Amino acid sequence: MNDRTNSTLEEARLWLQFSREDLDGAILLLATNSTVPRLVCWLAQQAAEKALKAALVYEEEDIAYTHDLEALAILLPETWAIGVLPEELARLSPWAVEARYPGEWTQPSESDAAQAMEMARQVYDSIEAEFGRRSVIP
Repeated sequence: MNDRTNSTLEEARLWLQFSREDLDGAILLLATNSTVPRLVCWLAQQAAEKALKAALVYEEEDIAYTHDLEALAILLPETWAIGVLPEELARLSPWAVEARYPGEWTQPSESDAAQAMEMARQVYDSIEAEFGRRSVIP
């Protein structure tokens, strides 16, 4: 058993649960083939962000108020596998804003949505596996 408090572990699990729910939403939307790709991109970014923040909560690190996934990944100890190189996560970070608001940026394509969702899935799966390795989840 680890030395984290029950409240820390419960909060980390909740962050991971929210991450899974966002990822599930992205998967469902992408499967409909009738959705707006930007919504999938936004949910994928959120899933990856919340998975990283779940790990940071577990490590009892302050959660930065940022959508910069590379910056969040760099805060984790090297013992955490996150499934994607931190610099690759930089491709997901802009969807936190660009997928939610109109602006002078290109709207995402279905291909962008599929790539974002796959990257988020890799991050989630890696963090979930790390939680299992640490006996945080059964």
